[in-house]
Amino acid sequence: MQTGYYASAAGMVTQFNRLDTIANNLANVNTNGFKEDDLIVGDFMRLYQEKRDELPNENNTKEGAKFINRTMARVPQVVDAYTDFSVGNLEKSTNPLDVALSESNLFFAVETPQGMRFTRNGAFTLDDEGFLVTKEGYKVLGDDKKPISFTTTDERVIIDKNGQIATSVPGSTNLVQNKKLYIATIDNPKYMQKEGDNLYNIKDMKRVSVAKESRAVRQGFVEKSNVNAVKMMTQMIETNRLIGMYQKAMDAQMNDMNRDAIEKIARKA
Repeated sequence: MQTGYYASAAGMVTQFNRLDTIANNLANVNTNGFKEDDLIVGDFMRLYQEKRDELPNENNTKEGAKFINRTMARVPQVVDAYTDFSVGNLEKSTNPLDVALSESNLFFAVETPQGMRFTRNGAFTLDDEGFLVTKEGYKVLGDDKKPISFTTTDERVIIDKNGQIATSVPGSTNLVQNKKLYIATIDNPKYMQKEGDNLYNIKDMKRVSVAKESRAVRQGFVEKSNVNAVKMMTQMIETNRLIGMYQKAMDAQMNDMNRDAIEKIARKA
C-alpha cells in the first residue's frame, strides 16, 4: 500500500475544508455582526505527542514499533473548529433603529419559525405591521419574550445603553417608556451554533440569561463583521499553495514511484 499517496490525499482534503471556511468568511466580510470562523489543524507532531503519551507499550518493543509506523502515516487533519466572537467595528448609522452591542457575550433575541434564536446583527427596521424586525424579517423580542412593536404615532424612538426603549408622546416632547430589548448574556459563546441568516442557536438555555443592566447597547450604530479580509486573503493563498504541493506529492507517488518500480521489475525479469 502506498501510504504516501493516501496521506497526501487526506492532507488535500484538510486544506479543502480550510478553504471552504476561508471562502465563507470572505463572503461575509460585509455582513453586519458576522463572526469569523476558523479551524484548528492538528499537525504530525501534535498528533504523535498526544497518542504517544497514551501508548501503553514501552519503546523499543514490537508493539511500540507498529504504533510508530502507523503514526508516521498520519497527516494534518481538522481537529477542532471555533468562532471568533470578538466585537467588530461599530459604525455610525443614520437609522435610529440600528443598534449595536459593545460586549462580545451579548446577543439580541429574535423570533423564528424554529423558536427563539440569537443574533449580533442589530440593523433593525419596521415591517408593515409596525413590528421591529431584522433584515430577514424575524421579529425582535423584548425582555418579556414578546415581539416589539410601535404605533404610527411614535415619531421618536430612544434606546438607552441597557436596551430600554422610550417613544414620544403625540403632540408633546415628552417620552414614555415602551418595551425593553431582550439582551441575552451567554456564559460561554462556544456552545452557540450557527444556523444561517446570521442566527445562533443554543441547546442548553440554562446558559442564557437576560442582561438587565448591560450598558453595552449603542443606538444609531451597527456592528460590522470582525473578519480581517487581508488575513483571509493571505490564508487563502497559503491554502492554495498547500493544495498544489499535496497534488504534486500524489502525482509523484502514483506516477514516478510506480514507473520506477515497473522499470526495476522489468530489468530483473
